[in-house]
Amino acid sequence: MTPPRSPSDGDFSSLFNFLPIGAYRSSPDGQMLRANRALVELNGYTSETEMLAAVKDIALEWYVDPARRTEFQRQLERDGFVRGFVSEIHRHHTREKVWISENAHGVRNAEGDLLYYEGTVEDITERVRNQKALRDSEEQLRLITEQMPGAVFSVYVRNNGAREYRFLSAGIRELYGFDAETLMRDPSLLTRYFHPEDRDVLERGREAILAGALNLDTEFRVVLPDGRVKWVCNRSCAVSSDENGFLRVGVLFDITDRKDAEAALHASETLWKLALESAGDGVWDWNIRTGEEFFSTSIKAMFGYADDDIDNLSAELDDRTHPDDVPQMQLDRQAHFDGRVPVYRNEHRVRCKDGRWKWVLSRGVVIARDENGQPLRMVGTHTDITELKEAEAQQHALEVQLRESQKMEAIGTLAGGVAHDFNNLLAAILGNLVLAREDVGEHHPAQESLAEINRAAIRARQLVQQILTFSRRQTQAMQRQPLKPLVEEALGLMRSLLPAGLKLVTRLPSTGLQVLADATQMQQVLMNLCTNAWQSMEGGSGDITVALREVRLDASQALQLGGLASGAYACLSVADNGPGMDTETQRRVFEPFFTTKAPGTGTGLGLAVVHGIVKAHRGAIDLFSRPGEGTRFDVYLPLAAEGSSDDASAVEPPTATATAAPALAGKHVVYIDDYEALVFLVGRLLRKQGHEATTFESGEAALDWMRAHPEVPIDLVVSDHNMPGLSGVETAIEIRRLRPRLKIAIISGHVNDQLLNDAAAAGVSEVMGKQDSMDALGEAIRELLERAA
Repeated sequence: MTPPRSPSDGDFSSLFNFLPIGAYRSSPDGQMLRANRALVELNGYTSETEMLAAVKDIALEWYVDPARRTEFQRQLERDGFVRGFVSEIHRHHTREKVWISENAHGVRNAEGDLLYYEGTVEDITERVRNQKALRDSEEQLRLITEQMPGAVFSVYVRNNGAREYRFLSAGIRELYGFDAETLMRDPSLLTRYFHPEDRDVLERGREAILAGALNLDTEFRVVLPDGRVKWVCNRSCAVSSDENGFLRVGVLFDITDRKDAEAALHASETLWKLALESAGDGVWDWNIRTGEEFFSTSIKAMFGYADDDIDNLSAELDDRTHPDDVPQMQLDRQAHFDGRVPVYRNEHRVRCKDGRWKWVLSRGVVIARDENGQPLRMVGTHTDITELKEAEAQQHALEVQLRESQKMEAIGTLAGGVAHDFNNLLAAILGNLVLAREDVGEHHPAQESLAEINRAAIRARQLVQQILTFSRRQTQAMQRQPLKPLVEEALGLMRSLLPAGLKLVTRLPSTGLQVLADATQMQQVLMNLCTNAWQSMEGGSGDITVALREVRLDASQALQLGGLASGAYACLSVADNGPGMDTETQRRVFEPFFTTKAPGTGTGLGLAVVHGIVKAHRGAIDLFSRPGEGTRFDVYLPLAAEGSSDDASAVEPPTATATAAPALAGKHVVYIDDYEALVFLVGRLLRKQGHEATTFESGEAALDWMRAHPEVPIDLVVSDHNMPGLSGVETAIEIRRLRPRLKIAIISGHVNDQLLNDAAAAGVSEVMGKQDSMDALGEAIRELLERAA
């Protein structure tokens, strides 16, 4: 019996078959010569004999890519061996594709001729699949991080503080201007961008990480190469640690806008906190097939929920979406699912834990689809846009209020224009009344009727003058004058405007109470307060009480009224017994455009105007009101002099009297006015006073006559200002060119600073307001002639 050979005999057949990985011997022309059991099983055969008989050409029958055999032989020829040669092959018998790693060398005879190849084959299919899965996972991670603001990172921090970035999203370029690869090559690059004043933040963060801090949230500034300064927030958490250091993941994002907003709104603590709390977006990751959805903590906190209040299901937020917003949200989703829009974008409301609704901007993108193109996975963000929506709503409301204000302004302008024209009519009526009463004689029976017409016209004139007062725009004319007559005049107009069912009660002192005030503006204050009082009655009945009294404020009272000086004040009160106001309404009552009235019934400007006028008069306004108990406004104005007791009682309306004989006669007056009745009336008046009168209905007609009659002497030109064609000032300019030394006077119902300046520049001698009667006009012309003489 032949004894078994020892290993030194060179027989390794038992080891050949025992190897757990495939082993083979093949000829250079691609024929398989030997195969161990592992390789036979790898190729789907039951025996070596069966496999050797089946394999004819390794290059064509085994490798998925036949060129791999050529590359295999090239490396063997070059190096004499191959190691870790990875290829995709067919299991020869089943044709199933698998991945292998080969190690081989060439065996040659003593003469150096290549005899065959020997090598091993290891099935690495699972490893390749894992690597592919890892690459797919990294690609998904890249897509996810691209949807997130800022830069996502994974960094290994060694115990000596050195950093090694394991992952860095492309968002780093948006922050710093360089790409992720640059930072991963040089991890110290970030520290060189730190703002010098914030380097202590970097040091504290490093110390916290080395001390084992789980979570880190820091804010710091960076200085970019172009000199721009950005604010960056770094949020990270610990993942693992070993004896050499710590692995952390986190995000860097730009908070420059938020920091700018904080600086701009630092005076308002509420807005400042709101800006901080609303910074940042929430992230969601939706498995569309299963309905599972990951919500970041910030999303749940956005709506007031804790982590365990909401399950991670898409239906949780869908069920909390406002019913009116669901159809559009579903349409926008489907449009993205179908590929009609590249990114899902939708604005909708979500119900918070406390029942409030918040507006969110939801953006997302599908990152995985099945073989039929149906969406499998979608990631995105939620952004709280409630403030933006409220601002848009407020802007819309302001636009409505502005249109209402403009409408009221237009009505005021129209009323002023109508009143101005009506004033001209009344001037003609009153002027002709004066002449008519002179013509018929003092004892004529018609004098009684003419007197009644005169009184009615005077009352109409007073009403028109008040309308003109409220419609014109004038600079503030502060004069020392009694307040009581101003109040009485405004109340006279109020009585004619007061709705039925409302009673006006007055409590006025015997003294006038001297104040430094603009008469028109103080009457506007009283009119606005009374109007606010009657509108609060909402069509019902009640009393409006207007009181005026002198009060003395001590230092404590003056301080409570907004820092007034202590001393004597006139207190004007307007009270009603209407429904009153709650605390919130009282707090906002003086805000511009704030109103509790129905849309279209108020502009919300009345009390704001009152407040502004009172403050401009160095006064204060106080409010007393309770729901169901009415409202009272108290206006405090400083008295102009201590102990003033002037009684400025109302002047009796002017009555018609015979025209006094003029001190001068025989003068030539040119009168210009576009209103035909006034031209005729003034002409009669001047001729009756013994003057020569030449009248015209336009500045152009007067200039044509003067050019045609340069030899005719003229003592005075009186012209209305507001006329079609050339205005009074423009006519005066042309007259001064013809006769430089001629005296010119302009009459206007709207005397203001602009008119006075323009008239002075044109060389006009006098600017007069519209006179209340023909007597007044005649007296004014007489005085002008005297000064001209």
